Amino acid sequence: SRPHIPTSRSGKICITPPKRSRKERRRNLKIFGCTTQTPSFKLVSSVSTLFSMPERRPFVRLPTDVYPVNYGLRLKPDLIDFTFEGKLEAAVEVTQGTNQIVMNCADIDIITASFVPEGGEEINATGFNYQNEDEKVTLCFPSTLQKGSGSLKIDFVGELNDKMKGFYRSKYTTPSGEIRYAAVTQFEATDARRAFPCWDEPAIKATFDITLIVPKDRISLSNMNVVDRKPYPEDHSLVEVKFATTPIMSTYLVAFVIGEYDFVESQSSDGVTVRVYTPVGKAEQGRFALEVATKTLPFYKDYFRVPYPLPKIDLIAIADFAAGAMENWGLVTYRETALLIDPKNSCASSRQWVALVVGHELAHQWFGNLVTMEWWTHLWLNEGFASWIEYLCVDHCFPEYDIWTQFVSADYTRALDLDALDNSHPIEVDVGHPSEVDEIFDAISYSKGASVIRMLHNYIGDEDFRKGMNAYLLKFQHKNASTEDLWECLEQASGKPIAAVMNSWTKQMGFPIIVVDQEQHGSDRVLKISQKKFCASGPRNDENCPNWMVPISICTSEDPSCTKMKVLLDQPETTVNITNVAPDHWIKINPGTVGFYRIQYSSAMLESLLPGIRDLTLLPVDRLGLQNDLFSLARAGMISTVEVLKVMEAFVNEPNYTVWSDLSCNLGVLSSLLSHTDFHEDIQKFIRDLFTPIGMKLGWDSKTGEGHLDALLRGLVLGKLGKAGHKATLEEARRRFKEHVEGKQILPADLRSPVYLTVLKHGDSTTLDTMLKLHKQADMQEEKNRIERVLGAIPAPDLIQRVLNFALSEEVRPQDTVSVIGGVAGSSKQGRKAAWKFVKDNWEELHNRYQGGFLISRLIKLTVDGFAIDKMAAEVKSFFESHHAPAAERTVQQCCENILLNATWLKRDADHIHQYLLQRKAPPV
Repeated sequence: SRPHIPTSRSGKICITPPKRSRKERRRNLKIFGCTTQTPSFKLVSSVSTLFSMPERRPFVRLPTDVYPVNYGLRLKPDLIDFTFEGKLEAAVEVTQGTNQIVMNCADIDIITASFVPEGGEEINATGFNYQNEDEKVTLCFPSTLQKGSGSLKIDFVGELNDKMKGFYRSKYTTPSGEIRYAAVTQFEATDARRAFPCWDEPAIKATFDITLIVPKDRISLSNMNVVDRKPYPEDHSLVEVKFATTPIMSTYLVAFVIGEYDFVESQSSDGVTVRVYTPVGKAEQGRFALEVATKTLPFYKDYFRVPYPLPKIDLIAIADFAAGAMENWGLVTYRETALLIDPKNSCASSRQWVALVVGHELAHQWFGNLVTMEWWTHLWLNEGFASWIEYLCVDHCFPEYDIWTQFVSADYTRALDLDALDNSHPIEVDVGHPSEVDEIFDAISYSKGASVIRMLHNYIGDEDFRKGMNAYLLKFQHKNASTEDLWECLEQASGKPIAAVMNSWTKQMGFPIIVVDQEQHGSDRVLKISQKKFCASGPRNDENCPNWMVPISICTSEDPSCTKMKVLLDQPETTVNITNVAPDHWIKINPGTVGFYRIQYSSAMLESLLPGIRDLTLLPVDRLGLQNDLFSLARAGMISTVEVLKVMEAFVNEPNYTVWSDLSCNLGVLSSLLSHTDFHEDIQKFIRDLFTPIGMKLGWDSKTGEGHLDALLRGLVLGKLGKAGHKATLEEARRRFKEHVEGKQILPADLRSPVYLTVLKHGDSTTLDTMLKLHKQADMQEEKNRIERVLGAIPAPDLIQRVLNFALSEEVRPQDTVSVIGGVAGSSKQGRKAAWKFVKDNWEELHNRYQGGFLISRLIKLTVDGFAIDKMAAEVKSFFESHHAPAAERTVQQCCENILLNATWLKRDADHIHQYLLQRKAPPV
């Protein structure tokens, strides 16, 4: 649409935003004891530039002729009108004479601006030119600001928006049932500029003195501790809360929260005050996170050998929150489901999720906050590192979780799947315009980043890795660093060619498939190992095929847990000689599934490994890795899917939760693919046959001596059997559901998801009504989310439509709408069609709600990834060509590629799979 002029929100040009009368502004600003002035305004550029928008917008970082040293910031939010008033007094350095100051500014109306040189006269700005496309404002001065120190003063007003970014409002219900709003922040990546004019780039660090003027019955929090709290002279219902000066830090880590909260408090063993803030009346639900946080801070202090640099840390549950959590220094914000645990109503997977998210965000207090990436190009360094070390931390706090095996299923294989696409991207992406930043908050930056750091840690060894990390943090504390800086510190600590090895993993897209064959020479085994790029669409014979520097470990059946040999494969192929391997012993590449690559064994080598699945002599993580590689090779057309189904049947004695979880995930992909055929029921029978023995063994009720992983496994298996229509499971689920609804026997938290899913999958309108009633009654967000995720399983078309309409209703929090629609799309062929139509029909509302954030990418992926018809790829592509979503461009390309891959897979293998499933059903002759 063509923007009209003037506009303060969407146009490229802006004459001063015409939001409030001067009289209103003067009244607003009286509180700060300043007077308004009437600046003159200029147009930024010619009107003709309005109508041409290039694909990738040109982008220039802020000029460095003026930079901030300290921000003195006073904010007065209005929780009724959803506006805020602000006063900024920034100590700045002018490095070269200029008559303008360029800053970031979005959705803010500047009222007055002036500059006071040290010891000089105040110079009032004569104009503010808003460049809305680039989220910048240029303050123009009538004379040159001379080199040296000075003070920049800006009075401004803004809006507490409902977009879950910047300074925004979050809706909550009080214990008495009244709806109220909190004022909260989310500034990463580039939204501090929505709260105050600033130099909103990670490398432009400064200190912050924050004062909030808030209702006296509200809690107010910021990065630092409160140093003063006094009545506000203009209005006795308000108080003025002043916080201590922050360390030097980036704008995206600044945070403030004003609302009603309870808290639990403790001290870590190294003397840091830790508080977990919860909704009113739910303080006890913060205990688990408090325990994790107080254990985690000393763990990181010891690991990094650098103390936590602030006097306190607060963790707070925010009702409306787009991400899982955000690592603001000293004030970490979370979705309620990523922080709150109720001993009775939280399941084992929620506890594990909270532990991981707390571990992730606290790692950032050092890695990201103390040392910060120089620009968003290095985002992966922050996120990949934190996504790796969160597992190290949880393994330290809860060794019984066997969390590193879960890493392989949750992060490693997910990253491999995405990175095999032609539309993947390198870990390190050159980022220009801020609108491109949201695109890289994805599984490559997080999960592949974490996977290659895990591989690097294994290659270097823990001792040298810690030594290098310590050197890096000490050298760059309170500063900014790039990927190369980290490699240099690790290289010095280990004496290994870290930069050369890692550049092949971070600067080029994709990963290799390692092809292995063997020959027995007397008592030696000779391996021929080669590498080529793995593509989800199958092998390619490119002339200029990329190479990686691949750390390869090898073990044998003599001791599967011990690495017998390590080599660094830096050529297309090599030969390795392993001494003293008996002819009947097997050889396994990549023990522990640490190297970031897939493996294709010769058929003889694979045959020798398969018994290790059945008799469990292969370690769980290797049984998982073997199956996952084969599944991926089948999807790429390098082996038949039937071969993988045969291997899956060997898992009948499998006891390990994570192995089953990965198997279940792959069978889900296959089931979704075969929903496009008329033999979908045959794959359901396969699933029932595979999962019934473990289901019988586990039963419905937990036994004494069982732990965390048993609870996860029971939920997984019963859910799988119930969804696949296993008769006994369905009957028992219905019986228990009835008792639960009637209040006779409340379902344990770990059984709720599988039971809800099962009764809905085979349910009718009464089941849906009951489930929506449970949703309305649920006091805990975890329970509401649990129900929201499975509602889409309902089979009848009219009920599917009801669920989709419910997704956009007031009953569902904005950030959770995505999982309701995703649940519909992932449940059936009809659901997928209905969800896609719903997204198209409601695109304007959905895009308006999530634009410029990663939730829009998540929504698109969940809705369309499961299609398997060529023409659907064309339809999706065409829709997004006429409905732009810049933050999701790459996701759209990846989804279209996945749809075409699914279609090819189906054409290639459907008949073979059908024959195999029929032959399995035939009675033995």
